[in-house]
Amino acid sequence: MTTRRVKIILNPHAGMDSAKGKAEVLRPLVAELGGADWVETTAPKHAIELARQAAVDGYELIVAAGGDGTAHEVMNGILQLPAEQRPCMAILPVGSGNDFSHTTGMPGQPDEALRQIYANPPGMIDLGVISLGDGRKEYFGNAVGIGFDTIVTVRAKRIKFLRGYPMFMAAVLQTILLDHDSPRMQITTDQESWEEKVVLLVVMNGRREGGGFFVTPQALPDDGLFDYSQIRQVSRSMMLRILPEVVKGTHTSLKDVRMGRCRKMDLHSDKPLALHIDGEVLAGFDSTITQLHVEIIPQGLKIIRGVG
Repeated sequence: MTTRRVKIILNPHAGMDSAKGKAEVLRPLVAELGGADWVETTAPKHAIELARQAAVDGYELIVAAGGDGTAHEVMNGILQLPAEQRPCMAILPVGSGNDFSHTTGMPGQPDEALRQIYANPPGMIDLGVISLGDGRKEYFGNAVGIGFDTIVTVRAKRIKFLRGYPMFMAAVLQTILLDHDSPRMQITTDQESWEEKVVLLVVMNGRREGGGFFVTPQALPDDGLFDYSQIRQVSRSMMLRILPEVVKGTHTSLKDVRMGRCRKMDLHSDKPLALHIDGEVLAGFDSTITQLHVEIIPQGLKIIRGVG
């Protein structure tokens, strides 16, 4: 039983519009555990303002009830306040991918996650910040993806006649066939630098993205380091060979894959970049972004961590 003031910010459309129904089932459990004030988002980015206002209003725990996008917005709303005024955050996984929740150690079952949210003490994880060439800056908790995975996400949202895994595979095949000419990138970290054509680059605080792709299987969210995974320009047939390995996290020793760790990274590209942050597309086919900087903020986010 908690005595904290708790605000639950629900994205009713998360999980392909299933989140609202899941939340209704969980309401009696929330009341049993100590209660909360609920509020629903009504538009993209709304959770940012709702979280900021909840923090200003003195709520001690703000729960993002949705998927990765909802968690990303709630986190960015909380981070608008000075560090000493920021409440604790938690993630109730009722979305589709729930990769950010996995990074925090939360179990995948919403009822068990809810029990841990109310029972577990706050912990800390690292935080990423991305600065773009056009002056924008945004925080991320799990991943920044550049190239292939972002284009797959854009294409998947355009496919109306499939759902789930078939939809994803159709988008993968479209991307391999239609978007094969990769940009040439100059990449510099605090450890090394290189230049080559890159199909995919993912900078991770957690281990997985894309609803369960173990892109950086050794990553830890509290070690003060990013883990990154890069696939250089390869043939279409080789991409079909590599992708199943990425799902399992067994791609790390393949010759066309570069793995590493860093505290910061600068990237310059000869073409505009498709880019997502915590699963939310920031720049798609209309991108004008050709350079970016990412940097880690050790122990930058207070959050309820789960035990699996």
